[in-house]
Amino acid sequence: MTQHVLVTGGAGFIGSHTVDLLIREGYAVTVLDSLEKGHRVAVHPEASFVEGDCGDAGLLARLFAARPVDAVLHFAAYIEAGESMRLPERFFVNNTARPLVLLEAMLQAGVKKFVFSSTAATYGEPVYTPIDEAHPQQPTNAYGYAKLLVEGALGWMHRLRGLDYAALRYFNASGCSERLGEDHHPETHLIPLILDVAAGRRESIKLFGTDYPTPDGTCIRDYIHVEDLASAHLLALRAIDQRGGHGAPLIYNLGNGQGYSVREVIEVARKVTGHAIPVEVEPRRAGDPAVLVASSDKIRRELSWVPRHPGLEAIVQSTWAWRQRHPEGYAATHAF
Repeated sequence: MTQHVLVTGGAGFIGSHTVDLLIREGYAVTVLDSLEKGHRVAVHPEASFVEGDCGDAGLLARLFAARPVDAVLHFAAYIEAGESMRLPERFFVNNTARPLVLLEAMLQAGVKKFVFSSTAATYGEPVYTPIDEAHPQQPTNAYGYAKLLVEGALGWMHRLRGLDYAALRYFNASGCSERLGEDHHPETHLIPLILDVAAGRRESIKLFGTDYPTPDGTCIRDYIHVEDLASAHLLALRAIDQRGGHGAPLIYNLGNGQGYSVREVIEVARKVTGHAIPVEVEPRRAGDPAVLVASSDKIRRELSWVPRHPGLEAIVQSTWAWRQRHPEGYAATHAF
């Protein structure tokens, strides 16, 4: 059974929340993070920390030799889909090539348990909603395609090298825990951007398109609390343990199964913060589907996963509470 877990990108938003949960559940954890996007103070104090690149083969060989690793959870990725269309080469290096170096080092060290942070962006423009795991994967941006390439490689490594893995396809990660928050640079996620307006850091929130075929004309998205994402990773890891290397790969969508429009998110943020949040209407952005909503029935059925924070108001409230405690994000935060 897994006792020691290597978490790449464990100083980032989802990775740090997952590390906290693993520590609480009694796992020994080593975090490998370059700190290009992550925050050292977000790493749980009981986790071992190694600053470095998950694509550094020499570092990985030393790390696996220093202490037996039972499983790897991989979060270290660039996440800005728009940037991936301007600089695709960065995304294929970081989100495809580096994970493949990591997988090679794992297999050389005899580590064959892997949980991969994938994305709903592998689906592209929805053919139907809610989107289930059987939906065609036709990414419309380099970010989604870079992740899809890794999923393809994982399938071959499962067949040919006995790698036992889970690929978890997220929808819109959001929310904060009591200790940990969301602090991206630059910030691209809708809820933090709206709360920046409430906090006086931005004058208004840009609303891209009001003529979509939705009830209020704005895009609808599925928001999932980061702590619920973390719990899904733990369940996937335990399922891999229990199977003992037998069975098909575990492929799961992670979302709440309920969509909220951009206008609905803004209204909830106004209610939570008590602040007027001015809106600046802009034209549609190219490639923005009208509706992206997940079907997470498979992971609910197979792993008994149940989101503990399914409501949008609770998600926004947790983010606002953390931001009030940390108005400068992690910049002014000391080690915990």
